[in-house]
Amino acid sequence: MGTDLIADTSTIIAVIANEPEKPMLVAKTQGCELFAPYSLYWEIGNAFSAMIKRGRITLEQATKALKIYEQISLTLVDVDLKQALKIVDRHKVYAYDAYMITCALDRGCPLLTLDSGLSYAAKAAGVEVWEVN
Repeated sequence: MGTDLIADTSTIIAVIANEPEKPMLVAKTQGCELFAPYSLYWEIGNAFSAMIKRGRITLEQATKALKIYEQISLTLVDVDLKQALKIVDRHKVYAYDAYMITCALDRGCPLLTLDSGLSYAAKAAGVEVWEVN
């Protein structure tokens, strides 16, 4: 069994959208068990709704992307909202970033992200961060 790893929204979107980082992300997660807070599901929906609204993708493309998302082996878990709010207060991050940090702290495992702001806050909170260069 491999390492448990928290996958944030930026990494999942990069894989789904076939962005240039996808091969490196797939390689880094080989043998890992992926986790994320339940909020990831809604963040994925929010990201695709923004892309549709801006005319970057069509509904058909978003629907195909969601089918790819559903094939990713990922376990969604609860996070403690009180702990997340403490992280918001201490590190001045948005709730969704705090959920990712809380998830990593709760599970005692690294966070995989392409988001530099989240990476900075997570490190400040004592989370090991795996970055893709």
